[in-house]
Amino acid sequence: MRRWNGWGENTIVSPLSAKAADFLQHLLGGGMPPHDVTLEEIVAHVPPSRLSPHPLISTEPVERVQHARGQSLPDWIALRSGHIDTFPDGVAYPESESEVRDLLGYAGEAGALLIPYGAGTSVVGHINPLPGDRPYLTVDLKRLSRLSELNETNHLATFGAGVTGLQLEAELRTHGYTLGHFPQSFEYSTLGGWIATRSSGQQSLGYGRIEQLFAGGRVETPSGTLEVPPFPASSAGMDLREIILGSEGRLGILTEATVRVRPVPEREEYLVVFFPEWEQGIAAVRQMIQLRIPLVMLRLSTPVETKTQLVLAGHERILGVLESMLALRGLRNNKCMLMIGIAGRKPVVKYARKEVLSTVHRLKGISTGHLLGEQWHKNRFKTPYLRNTLWSMGYAVDTVETATTWDRVPALTKAIEASLRSGLVEVGEEVHAFSHLSHLYPHGSAIYTTYLYRIAPDPQETLRRWQILKGAACRSIVAEHGTISHQHGIGTDHQPYLIVEKGEPGLTAMRHLYAQFDPTSMMNPGKLVL
Repeated sequence: MRRWNGWGENTIVSPLSAKAADFLQHLLGGGMPPHDVTLEEIVAHVPPSRLSPHPLISTEPVERVQHARGQSLPDWIALRSGHIDTFPDGVAYPESESEVRDLLGYAGEAGALLIPYGAGTSVVGHINPLPGDRPYLTVDLKRLSRLSELNETNHLATFGAGVTGLQLEAELRTHGYTLGHFPQSFEYSTLGGWIATRSSGQQSLGYGRIEQLFAGGRVETPSGTLEVPPFPASSAGMDLREIILGSEGRLGILTEATVRVRPVPEREEYLVVFFPEWEQGIAAVRQMIQLRIPLVMLRLSTPVETKTQLVLAGHERILGVLESMLALRGLRNNKCMLMIGIAGRKPVVKYARKEVLSTVHRLKGISTGHLLGEQWHKNRFKTPYLRNTLWSMGYAVDTVETATTWDRVPALTKAIEASLRSGLVEVGEEVHAFSHLSHLYPHGSAIYTTYLYRIAPDPQETLRRWQILKGAACRSIVAEHGTISHQHGIGTDHQPYLIVEKGEPGLTAMRHLYAQFDPTSMMNPGKLVL
């Protein structure tokens, strides 16, 4: 069973070693385990539903709590403290597009607001109902998850938008295909959610972001059905896929999507390389990308993230031998780790490996082979479970992400980390911040920064500290000419900064576009644009 107030399955725990716990205590001070309220305590305070009865809608308090928040740190604080100001008034589970249209009609007559819901993995407030007089209906799409067509001639597959990544890949692989889209939330996030937020997967370098994979689909809007055929290309005016991508539920409810698939690769390899300095690592990955070496993943960690990852990973004996070996080769405190993924036909993998190692050696890097890479690949979807462990130890964890051009990457990384590390000076608290480059492009890179700080005795103070840190990091991003979101979308958390990127004419155009499909503003209001 999934946790109602944390990440993943109740039965899965990601423990920390004593050395890792000591490491965090040395950096941040000892954490105080918080008092978390129970599900029963929250359910007892759910107000009566404002919706009239409908056969497709449940108004049960437990289901309303389970659909009230996503996976952002503010969501965690609200769920675990019980400080939730608004719940959906009902939850619907449609099994067909006709039922989705029925719900849209019902909501229009009832004056209700609709929130499309995939799996609740949003980290920027996409699925949260907002305070107001109108009732909210959350439309959970998990029953719209069927593979309706796999066209092996065209390499196209059509799924219900509520299919999770785990379900989607399992279905495709029984036929020898893959989509290759693996965000960290892969096990729970959905195809519709990926499209609605313009998601990136861990192997986007080889398979593409969701905008390269999304070929067409169907959206049920308050104004009617929007259908986009999966043409290979078209010059017939505006590409309507772009209207759907990143729309965050403002157009309507995406019910079906056709995606571009490919055969499962003949071979996959994951290598780990270390560089003496961050600058050499940046130069290496930039050259690999600009040489167009056929890779599926590059992930370069700063020295601080490298040290943190190695400590938190456990396996002290193996990592002790690794550290000694690297020290003998001159790689010490400033070393940075690069994860490399290669997939494809065996000759392509062999060629790519040769080109990668040539670049590595030219820039004084040291390859440690496949062991660490294969371990990462095996456990890559377990990392979010550490959030549960760290919370129980008294530490809050959050991330910020952006992308910018290569010439700005070093300065922007430094600015984000500096804004976070100094963010809680006023209250005498330390913040541990570290970054990696992932989702690399010939012209620039995404930057993904993680930060930890101690949970305060008062949940509202923990939230206030998050607001300080999130604001400081976002202001650093826009000041240094980064995008406010590379892969998590806008929701509510990034909304104040969107105008810097889009400008007022751009925001006005977006508002008019959504109003064309949703003239009464019933679809996920308050998200993306006001």
